[in-house]
Amino acid sequence: MNLNEKNILVTGGGGFGVGEGVCKALLSCGARLIVNEKDPEKTARVSEKFPGVLTIAADIAKTSEVASMFERIEKEVGVLHGLVNNAGIGLSKPAHEITEQEFDQLYQIDIRSVWLISKFFIQQLLKNDITGNIVNISSVHAHSTIPGHAIYASAKSAVEGLTRGMAVDLGQYNIRVNAVAPGYVHAEQNYDLLRSVTDNPEQWVENIILKEQVIHTEIQPEDCGYTVGFLLSDLSRAITGQTLYVDNGSTIQLFAS
Repeated sequence: MNLNEKNILVTGGGGFGVGEGVCKALLSCGARLIVNEKDPEKTARVSEKFPGVLTIAADIAKTSEVASMFERIEKEVGVLHGLVNNAGIGLSKPAHEITEQEFDQLYQIDIRSVWLISKFFIQQLLKNDITGNIVNISSVHAHSTIPGHAIYASAKSAVEGLTRGMAVDLGQYNIRVNAVAPGYVHAEQNYDLLRSVTDNPEQWVENIILKEQVIHTEIQPEDCGYTVGFLLSDLSRAITGQTLYVDNGSTIQLFAS
């Protein structure tokens, strides 16, 4: 997968998990990365982790900051060829217990910001009369979910609907829009996060891998990253409006084994 001389913006790439895997994979394919995070502390960590990567701190929920980010990118890098809408937040609570503020915040980041950044990205493609690609990060929760994730699942379903609709709108310009939906992607930091839902996070992860997945191995962040790279590359030139599930087969079973 050759992404040489391709300028690609990744939102939310400063942490661990899928975002980090996307950055690693795209760099290995030769891409020139621009990584956005909300907090300057996270952009500083990106610079340490990936020397030479342009990092920009901006709140993607604010139109003015997104506009400023694209202005800076144009001045320092030039035209973007690819966009990975990776930034997002989670929410684990029954739908009837969620506050309006929690609902609005989730949709602000997980769907409105995806549309907003895509809008700026597409406008700069059309302005410069070039083609490009968008990859949105969805989730297996858009396909099938678990208790406490109704609102999160609905937001990711919206991401996949937006992916299909934008692909239809933009096909005439040879601009492709696809999505990647990860399953449980393993990272050591997950154990600390899982302690809020289980007393034995190691056993929880083992149950996911051995009982919920068809392939009984851990999904690594780079597995998602290389799928993103494929969709950004010319190798997928006939693919648009699709969601690829990187889940070791967890969504294809009728019943867990």
